[in-house]
Amino acid sequence: MHITRDSLLTLEAYARIRQSSKPGAIQHRRLRSVRLGEHLTLQFEDEGTIRRQIQEMLHIEKIFDEAGIQSEIEAYAPLVPDGSNWKATLLIEYPDPHERKRELSRLIGVEDRIFVEVEGHGRVYAIADEDLDRENAEKTSAVHFVRLEFTLAMKQAIRAGAAVKLGCDHTHYPAHVQIAAETLASLAGDLR
Repeated sequence: MHITRDSLLTLEAYARIRQSSKPGAIQHRRLRSVRLGEHLTLQFEDEGTIRRQIQEMLHIEKIFDEAGIQSEIEAYAPLVPDGSNWKATLLIEYPDPHERKRELSRLIGVEDRIFVEVEGHGRVYAIADEDLDRENAEKTSAVHFVRLEFTLAMKQAIRAGAAVKLGCDHTHYPAHVQIAAETLASLAGDLR
């Protein structure tokens, strides 16, 4: 199902369920998040997370006109996986502002060094920030959008239960982790 104007709740309808649906949305987001080392988190998007994001933006900005709603859909819809990939928001998190500034300058290009390794297959590296440039010569952004594309054989292996590793091989941030079974089950649902 695609996110369309007609598939979204009105501002009034969303306001009625906003608080009661929040714990479920948070739980779903948590299920689809993978911590990579101490400072990187990938939040894997799906139609549910993006639909919630659009509804939140419409709610917060009080957008109810057709053009405004369409603009929000167009801004966020590309983040929904299309059946052959996973799409994620990559967060680089350093609570201390001085440390964050220093590390963001050391981690230039980190978004291009994120990879997924499906058991029995080679690494697939992230395609980052297709929408815009999120780094400059001094530092990288604390938020990136990444896409991981899979071959048919990889998709079949994931859906059949193959182990999947998420990693980063940036010089200043080497890390990898096995994706937990319940998270992997949710992510496998994105592949058709």
